Amino acid sequence: MIADVSNLPASIAGDRANGLLSKLISMPIKPYKDFIGRISAVITLSLLAAALVIVIGFALGARFTGAGVAIPQAIGFVFLVICASAGVGLIACTLIKHLQGAIMTGVGIAVITSAISGLFAPYEFLPVPLQMFARVYPISSAQASIAYLLAGPNMVAYNPLTSGQVTLTIVLSFTLLLAGTVLYSRLGWRLE
Repeated sequence: MIADVSNLPASIAGDRANGLLSKLISMPIKPYKDFIGRISAVITLSLLAAALVIVIGFALGARFTGAGVAIPQAIGFVFLVICASAGVGLIACTLIKHLQGAIMTGVGIAVITSAISGLFAPYEFLPVPLQMFARVYPISSAQASIAYLLAGPNMVAYNPLTSGQVTLTIVLSFTLLLAGTVLYSRLGWRLE
């Protein structure tokens, strides 16, 4: 999530600053192809980092309680986190043009939304309005689903796998990605 929300805007803003984005725009390249390339790089590096964390966790004795079907389901929710956070990153890089501003805005969004959505603090300790936000914010909702699937229902204070909650998470994740892609294609992918 942090990679998509902060590194993606930084990458685009950096390319804008050094003139590479202008060169890409002048070529017969579609904006979505640029986005797919950027997000593929971020996903690859993020998956390598996640694999390292998992290997170290297993080496130190961590275990998943979820059964065989829970792991592919959890991977599906990781995909939703990637979609939602990439959308947020694209929105940030479209609205914030300068490199330092894009980096700091992305980090700020990641930290603030993590703090108020139950990613940094247990859900049950959040005030009721923030609990509602945690259920609506697709990144925290997907994270709760992953925890529920892999660590068990005792790790989450509510059931994030109800059909309504899962549907909301899917719809909002793809809505953020679509909004970010449209904004980036129409406003960010043009010569200044």
